[in-house]
Amino acid sequence: MEHETTIFGIRAVIEAIKSGENIDKIFLQKGLRGDLSTELEQLLHKERLNFSYVPVEKLNRLTTKNHQGVVAQIAPISFYPLEELVTNVLESGKTPLFLLLDQISDVRNFGAIIRTAECTGVSGIIIQKKGGAPVNGDTIKTSAGAIFKIPISKVDHIKDAVFYMQASGIKVVAATEKTDQNLYDVSFTEPCAIIMGSEGKGINPSILKIVDETAKLPILGDIESLNVSVACGAFLYEVVRQRL
Repeated sequence: MEHETTIFGIRAVIEAIKSGENIDKIFLQKGLRGDLSTELEQLLHKERLNFSYVPVEKLNRLTTKNHQGVVAQIAPISFYPLEELVTNVLESGKTPLFLLLDQISDVRNFGAIIRTAECTGVSGIIIQKKGGAPVNGDTIKTSAGAIFKIPISKVDHIKDAVFYMQASGIKVVAATEKTDQNLYDVSFTEPCAIIMGSEGKGINPSILKIVDETAKLPILGDIESLNVSVACGAFLYEVVRQRL
């Protein structure tokens, strides 16, 4: 089903970028050629926008119109600058609880995480500009509208957010099975940020090296890991338990 924030056509997408539209993700047809497509690709790299190369069948599913090999999705929300988001939370007087998502790629997981984050009082969500799930109609539906109630910030790299959090006096905890520390042995009563990793690769090893603490959920069955949205819920509700 075509979403109202979908735009298509090479020139239309170029003009949307130049006019400052809040573009979330762009899909380019593999093997696209021509001066206009070259101009578009150069603009995408210059503006560091989130894009991917896909087969024409994918574009045909996104829109039934003459897309010319390009479809873009305009985010239905406005993203907050990281500095503004953190400052606003710190000045609010509430104990900060941020959620950093390291390239969560499944829209349904993303939406479910946003819904749980809103229910557990998360102060804001930080995502990476490239590699993550788009903010589209499916995200809105899965989040049950929670995406309109919680501020979201985009950064060039999750590392940027980690360093900024630490410089702001916020402890950063990574949710990973690559640790001996149990979730229930970590204190979440002070200002903190939790990082959740992607469905396939988890948290980038370079990020694990710079966090303040790592923690894992105890797994009692034979399957070695949980769905990321379920694991995120367990982490967030442990924060709620400790802070109540």
